[in-house]
Amino acid sequence: MSVTARSFLVFSSALLLGACASSPDAREETPPNIVVVFVDDMGWADFSCFGNQEAATPHVDRLAAEGIRFEQFYVNSPICSPSRVAISTGQYPQRWRITSYLAHREQNVRRGMAQWLDLDAPMLARSLQRRGYATGHFGKWHMGGQRDVDDAPPISAYGFDASLTNFEGMGPKLLPLTLAPGQAKPKKIWAGAERLGGGHRWMLRSEITGGFVDAALSFVDDAVSRGKPFYVNLWPDDVHSPFWPPVDRWADDRRGLYLAVLEEMDRQLGRLFERIAQDPKLRGNTLVLVCSDNGPEKGAGSAGALRGHKTQLFEGGVRSSLVVWGPGLVRGQGVVNGGSVFSAIDLVPSLLEIAGAPSHGSVAYDGEPLAATLLGRSSVSRAAPIFFRRPPDRDRFYGVRDLPDLAVRAGRWKLLCEYDGSEARLFDLERDPGEERDVASDRPDVAARLREQLLAWHRELPPDRGAELAASRR
Repeated sequence: MSVTARSFLVFSSALLLGACASSPDAREETPPNIVVVFVDDMGWADFSCFGNQEAATPHVDRLAAEGIRFEQFYVNSPICSPSRVAISTGQYPQRWRITSYLAHREQNVRRGMAQWLDLDAPMLARSLQRRGYATGHFGKWHMGGQRDVDDAPPISAYGFDASLTNFEGMGPKLLPLTLAPGQAKPKKIWAGAERLGGGHRWMLRSEITGGFVDAALSFVDDAVSRGKPFYVNLWPDDVHSPFWPPVDRWADDRRGLYLAVLEEMDRQLGRLFERIAQDPKLRGNTLVLVCSDNGPEKGAGSAGALRGHKTQLFEGGVRSSLVVWGPGLVRGQGVVNGGSVFSAIDLVPSLLEIAGAPSHGSVAYDGEPLAATLLGRSSVSRAAPIFFRRPPDRDRFYGVRDLPDLAVRAGRWKLLCEYDGSEARLFDLERDPGEERDVASDRPDVAARLREQLLAWHRELPPDRGAELAASRR
């Protein structure tokens, strides 16, 4: 590992000592390495393997060609921070009072939210760490430590041996320099994040994904040299706005800038994918998952025929393109799974099962273990419905004045309604994935059953201030 890379990684004593704890029934063989790539604000149809004909993403496409492409995978919120909580904990983010993006302290209070993810949350990283994994987080965090919230726990406190983040997390970080055509020198943005702990380095925004990849590669090399399995979060800032592609790839419109950033992100991620794929030992025992944290911003990314955007509970806001690769673990190549319905909370118990790792104490996950589906050995869906609550500050957005407050996906059915169950709309997603025809009046039995389940879920979980904020705007 280079001196530069080492200076931006935080290693705990547990990693240095090679500490390992496992359950009695843990596997005897070397558990598989796990890499989770969580893209920021990308549309369901933006990878070219999901139909994008305006840009090419050959490195992700290669993973899909050798693995599985899941078409009915969901994240658990249409906005950043809660979606990240869900994929990290295997629980609905409402349990931890993170229901919109974490911002300034006063703004979090006004929306009825926590200031950061509670350290008691059942982190996937912590469970894998106990299994003997080297655990590293490289990229966006956004689960505490941003703006004026500078007393949040460091990323290392959540079970990570190493971390390198951006301006929304506590610990070593890469901060963005922006450069547009015609500018003589780069400009700094988010300079206030320098104080958020652990040291910082400035880097061109168009190259930051590559900076996180460099750190992840050094981490992987170090884990391999010590014979340890590794778990890596690679969570780029891309493709979140504002869009800063390399100056030689500049475009004149928002969509063009977005596509240039998307292609550049794929190119930079490709170095990590190639490192794993070209090493026979890693290729045969590494699982790579790639998806997005929520739907696209309007006018930038695309959800294809799906309705809605980021912040909305329509399909375009919460359905995510998922690619799973692992030639030594995944059955089949170039498989398109268009029928299995599951979500990010299901990934945690599934990955723990694959790793033979103990869970966090006696935690009750909202997610279900679906390892066989993830590895292409089954097409079973999640048994329980998937429930959603909108961000409390997003009753209106992108020109819509009254967005649905709640939603549930159960089998072929999707129901959306207000907090009190009124204005219920029911869609048959097998026939109508674009949510164009409300069939609530045709199937009142289904609508009533799903509305009852959805309201019971909503009332069980800690409230935020979404209803109050909506009423204050009317």
